[in-house]
Amino acid sequence: MVNVLVTGGAGFIGSHVAQELLDANYQVIVLDDLSGGFKRNVPINSIFIEGSILDEELIDSLFAKYNFNYVFHLAAYAAEGLSHFIRKFNYTNNLIGSINLINASVKYNVKRFVFTSSIAVYGSAQVPFIEETNPKPEDPYGIAKYSVELDLQSALEQFGLNYTIFRPHNVYGIGQNLSDPYRNVIGIFMRQILNKESLTIYGNGEQTRAFTHIDSIRNAITQCIELPKTKNEIFNLGANEKTSINELADLLLEITNSENGKIHLKGRNEVLDAISNHQKADELFKTSATISLNSGLEDVWNWAKSLKLKTPTRFEDIEIRKQLPMNWQ
Repeated sequence: MVNVLVTGGAGFIGSHVAQELLDANYQVIVLDDLSGGFKRNVPINSIFIEGSILDEELIDSLFAKYNFNYVFHLAAYAAEGLSHFIRKFNYTNNLIGSINLINASVKYNVKRFVFTSSIAVYGSAQVPFIEETNPKPEDPYGIAKYSVELDLQSALEQFGLNYTIFRPHNVYGIGQNLSDPYRNVIGIFMRQILNKESLTIYGNGEQTRAFTHIDSIRNAITQCIELPKTKNEIFNLGANEKTSINELADLLLEITNSENGKIHLKGRNEVLDAISNHQKADELFKTSATISLNSGLEDVWNWAKSLKLKTPTRFEDIEIRKQLPMNWQ
């Protein structure tokens, strides 16, 4: 049996990746501290360990016990905008925790370390982003992700640890966290619609994104360990459909037949246009058929409206309150 570790496997993307691996007959061990995920998301037939990637003793014991062939590292606190105000927390969890896993992977001779980075590493580079673009992250979250990428490249050169890095963006779908007020605008909008609240938009709403349904990318992430050409490579993953935040809000209000309306808040420091080129991934991976934004949102809404109303879960340990958006106070 081939043993695979999936960190963050109780979270949104991680749980989908874990299920894909189980369907491919891997033995999957899920490590998650449930800080952002839910035990109900953990796939049946996986082995669930509740714990943190910051717990070096636990990590070492798991690697020793299961002798992992592959590591899929998806655990992260991915609140990109909030990362400006929780800098120590961000670097501790997203960088130091990742280094703990890389160290163990080197020690126990893991065959491949698969890391989900982010297009946050590109900052405000010219769009569409391509993998060869020199990263220039503009927020602590992107800096942490890019630092892990660099450390993986160093671990390859020094120790021969092979890796595959994915830079997905704006992923949404069934199972996502609707109670997080800081990340994933689709989840935020859906929660506001469920709670009969106006949709909150920062600035003029003309920021553009490419919203990506999880079913369009999850099998690409798991396929990489079976494809030699993906070894020690970086891939953008995501949709090609460019959508502004205003357009997203209007589409959701239409799909949900809602009269909540929209309100515009003071703009915050964020990348205005975040669109990637995916040609490199498209040439290698047998990905699922592209799911249109309209179809994907209808799919998620049918799931979301069956849930209990979600109240936002506020982050309690804000480190810097200067310039913190009022609705994050």
